[in-house]
Amino acid sequence: MEEERALVEMGVEDFDLAGTLSCGQVFHWERRGAGWVGAMGDSAVYLEQKEAKLFLSAGEEDRVRNYLSLDHPWQTIRESFPSDPALDLAVEFCGGMRIIRQPSWECLATFITSSLKRVEQIGKISLRLRRSFGERLECIGGEVFSYPRAEKIAGLREEDLRACGLGFRAKSLLGSARMIAEGQVDLVKVRAMDDEGAMEELRRLPGVGEKVANCGLLFGFERLGAFPIDVWIERVLIEGYFSGESGVSRERLREFTRDYFGRFGGYAQQYLFHHARTTGVRIGRQG
Repeated sequence: MEEERALVEMGVEDFDLAGTLSCGQVFHWERRGAGWVGAMGDSAVYLEQKEAKLFLSAGEEDRVRNYLSLDHPWQTIRESFPSDPALDLAVEFCGGMRIIRQPSWECLATFITSSLKRVEQIGKISLRLRRSFGERLECIGGEVFSYPRAEKIAGLREEDLRACGLGFRAKSLLGSARMIAEGQVDLVKVRAMDDEGAMEELRRLPGVGEKVANCGLLFGFERLGAFPIDVWIERVLIEGYFSGESGVSRERLREFTRDYFGRFGGYAQQYLFHHARTTGVRIGRQG
């Protein structure tokens, strides 16, 4: 392990660092040697896991615990899940993954740029935006860049963003950044709203439909019952819970996920998503 003396050790239980950082909830973490480097807000951090121990940049212990949601009651979350073949298989495959606490703007902006893109492509766009307009940060393992603040993006031109590979998404990101920078949408106030009010307010932003708003609520505002439905999850739900029935509406899927998966439905969603995307396996519910 490189520069071991500059790292501190932290014990972890039921935690999978690689799964957490690569499961499609956050997109900028990069492999460096035996570990990962990335930015937690404005702090550059190196992370490495060896079994039940994390090794990390000294001085970042509290920030890492919070960012990686190591305080989430994993046993309670797992026990809250319904038992069925699809979810049981996903939980077994993904056990130890956590829903991390992302900065709200960074999370929303990233998912605004995610439309019709694969996880790997979203990551490339995020890194280009960071390197072009973010702040350069240094840590063990090399330099990283923070995500550009809304105020920074608001001052750019659409063509500046298109140069980072955003395509048609550039207009939406620019419009959302300007609304936030001008105070038309206040993300601090959104955090204090109930789920329905927060959803309505986020959907005022360009490029933020129901799916992106739910991603923002789940990954950027810690609403662990939020259940984003994209193409992957729609297929998993229809094949796993509706016996492949055709013509299942999004409204019916929304009602089902809310009633069936419960208050930690966001965890169930991410496990089902990561398992299906990684393995290509989807399994029907029996009975």
